[in-house]
Amino acid sequence: MFHLMRLKQCKLWVRAMKKDKSLIIGSGRLGSGIAGKLSDMGYNVLIVDKDNSSFRKLTDNFSGYDVVGDATDLSILESEALIKEVNEVIITTDSDNVNLFIAHVCFYIYDIPHIYVRFSDTDKGKLIENTTIQGIYPFTLSITDFLEKRDESAKL
Repeated sequence: MFHLMRLKQCKLWVRAMKKDKSLIIGSGRLGSGIAGKLSDMGYNVLIVDKDNSSFRKLTDNFSGYDVVGDATDLSILESEALIKEVNEVIITTDSDNVNLFIAHVCFYIYDIPHIYVRFSDTDKGKLIENTTIQGIYPFTLSITDFLEKRDESAKL
């Protein structure tokens, strides 16, 4: 019964909102952090993870919806994650291969205009070349952030 109520809430979310719908797949530190920031910025966010306990990482002021399910299952993407209604998908699971698969599904099957995918292995970027899929590389971002902070402190 709770599941049906949650599904009805999600469908109402789709009908009520006109734009700025974001689907985040993976509620680890990165996914829940992005979900919280987008929610704070006024975006309509739906986050999916196969582990219900992962949602504890969401901030208290998160105003979106969470869905427990396996995002590699197209029926979950369509009926519960409402993928046909979003204009942005951010994929942040802890598996590069799963992330690549979901990114390709979003691009080739659902024609999602904005797709962002997290990869630990920077070489995986070759597998999204010639698409509009954007890679997120935490390793590279950490190095860039470090170098910027280092440059700032050197100026002091």
